[in-house]
Amino acid sequence: MTPNRIVTSTLIAMLLSGCMTVGPDYRRPEIDTPEAWPDQRSGAPPPSQDITPSRGSASPMWWRGYNDPVLDAMIEEALAHNADLRLAIARLDEARATLGLARADQLPIVSADGHVSHNRISERSPTFFPGIAPSYKDQDVSLNASWEIDFWGKYRRATEAARAELLSAQFNRDAVQLTLIADVARGYFNLRSLDAQVAVARRTLSTRLASLALQRKRFEAGVASELELRQIEAETAAAQGLLPSLERQLAQQENALSVLLGLSPRAIVGSPPERGAAIEALTVPPAVPAGLPSDLLERRPDLREAEQRLIAANARIGVAKAAYYPSISLTGFFGSESATLADLFTSPARIWQYSASVAQTVFSGGRAGSQVEAAQARQQQALALYQSAIQNAFRDTLDALVAQRKARETLEAEQARVTALSSALELAQMRYDNGVASQLDLLDTERGLLDAELNRIEAQRAQLAATADLFKALGGGWIGGGGSQ
Repeated sequence: MTPNRIVTSTLIAMLLSGCMTVGPDYRRPEIDTPEAWPDQRSGAPPPSQDITPSRGSASPMWWRGYNDPVLDAMIEEALAHNADLRLAIARLDEARATLGLARADQLPIVSADGHVSHNRISERSPTFFPGIAPSYKDQDVSLNASWEIDFWGKYRRATEAARAELLSAQFNRDAVQLTLIADVARGYFNLRSLDAQVAVARRTLSTRLASLALQRKRFEAGVASELELRQIEAETAAAQGLLPSLERQLAQQENALSVLLGLSPRAIVGSPPERGAAIEALTVPPAVPAGLPSDLLERRPDLREAEQRLIAANARIGVAKAAYYPSISLTGFFGSESATLADLFTSPARIWQYSASVAQTVFSGGRAGSQVEAAQARQQQALALYQSAIQNAFRDTLDALVAQRKARETLEAEQARVTALSSALELAQMRYDNGVASQLDLLDTERGLLDAELNRIEAQRAQLAATADLFKALGGGWIGGGGSQ
């Protein structure tokens, strides 16, 4: 076969190879999803006329809605130094390199080769002929090429799978980043909540120590009974026992937040996290607009990651099925060979070779069929994981919507309780000073106010944390009629 015919045959094979691809093409599974989220006031599904698909849109900097520059700085630091996020980025780089390898398999391999040798054969060898010099030189240079034609689309399917795995790694990085931001926000809210609870506990302890000193003087003067003294001693001891527990939780939260920020061990030990706005001063973003379309869940990176894994598993079926078909390869080289360097690049020294080969497995003990079945089983696993991820995403979002609504209601109730008990404490103190009420009545009211203040602070933290959970569940913030985050 002449070189021109070989080139023509190669071009035809290349054209044919672009038209055949074994294995199934990906189609997104049918998922029955609602058109909108339940109404935030009643929890019931909104009427159809309230569904406005264009009402909500993405807001990538959703945490700025809390209006705390210290929290903003913490999140930026975490995004720059957190170890889990760096790991996800490294996996993304690995997936990008793997895609490059898959693409390279579709292309010919070309190498250059050069060789110089000085040889001598034995004069007593049966291949030696008298009159021929026993020593000789050999020099050659050549370009070598080999290419397995992707006639059945095996390498295209492999590239499709590698591309999906790259996108999966990218969405995994986005999911880690989203989780990290939510964790930092929740950790910061918990930190400021514990700061406030420690402050309340210390203020209460200081007040009770002063009351104890006064009551001890009254007892020594014979004005107060020992029962009254012991009662206030017990309440003071209760306040002293509460403070160490809160301070322990505060120290542990500082350490946990420092690790999230990616601080060095020296910084974790020597530099506690900075504080910004007080817990009650942090802005609570507006509630999710009623009728926010449920297709916002497509922004969730974990769902997109799961779908890309399904796409990759689907493409791997084609890679496995290609083993049923023969492999078609082209090889060749072009160069020069000469005993003298001066003649190496002359026409008489030219050498070349083209060849084609076809290889077909005749018997492998069912290996190809087992590989296809395994690939199909992995595709079904990826499908189940994708469907499960969607179900969990809707559950997370519905849980977060309920938690946000109930946290707001709880905060309102605890705030009303603090207001009522503050007034009750003033009245109880007045009645005690005038001898109308007992010290036990006063202590009961003080104890109730302490519990109410701690519960109110916890309710404020829960409301802020619920909004962060909702942002995470929706794959980020939203811009709607109630404002932007």
